[in-house]
Amino acid sequence: MVELFESIMLCAFGCSWPINAYKSWKSQSAEGKSILFSIIILIGYIAGITGKIVSGTITYVFLLYIINIAFVTLDLVLTLNNKYHFAGKQSAVPVEPAVQEIT
Repeated sequence: MVELFESIMLCAFGCSWPINAYKSWKSQSAEGKSILFSIIILIGYIAGITGKIVSGTITYVFLLYIINIAFVTLDLVLTLNNKYHFAGKQSAVPVEPAVQEIT
């Protein structure tokens, strides 16, 4: 029964990561993304995997942890890429002055 509830929790959390990674890929922007948040989530999933290994209860739930880690890592890589690769493109756009000179 514990495995069932753990797998439901992992599936519920896991549904958001592919969507998040897709949005990062399409938008080519890191706006609104927290690198620290993604790292904390990865640490949590790694702790869950470590708990499975230490307790010797490697079941199908272990695979859900791996899938979630893969998608969070993908989203983190895309966010870092967008943050550093596209930062130069965004700052290269000329900015119009806020106030026009009267001549």
